[in-house]
Amino acid sequence: MEAPPVSSTAGPVVYSKAILTLNKEAVLVMKRVISTTEAPAAIGPYSQAMAVNGLVFCSGQLGLDPVTAELAEGLQAQVRQALENLNAVLRAAGIGAGDVVKTTVFLASMEDFPAMNEIYAGFFTELPPARSTVAVRTLPKNALFEIEAIAVLPD
Repeated sequence: MEAPPVSSTAGPVVYSKAILTLNKEAVLVMKRVISTTEAPAAIGPYSQAMAVNGLVFCSGQLGLDPVTAELAEGLQAQVRQALENLNAVLRAAGIGAGDVVKTTVFLASMEDFPAMNEIYAGFFTELPPARSTVAVRTLPKNALFEIEAIAVLPD
């Protein structure tokens, strides 16, 4: 079953697939690919986000410019751009930062935690989601920051 396009203020939305399946317990599962040109295109074989039974699973966003695919310079610029990219994906799903229930933040250095946290707090202003923050050895494109999120769709 092909899902109809959904209008969005975040640019074109592509529901390239809507798959309805029954799992072992005969529960209907609906999966939709969410994509927007307002965030960087996926740089591998994955989707920007997947909507599954009322939840939206957003792939990790880096501080890449959606038009040039260039990485912003410096931690603060990368955090801001990555959060803007995440917001664009959320808008494409018809939701916003207030619908996010869990994030995972990846930092190239835990020394960047205070600066990241200050910008992050300005993005998630009401009911901040649960969060894990981990330091990693290397991020794609040698980025300093990446964020992924899980959000809830409205009923």
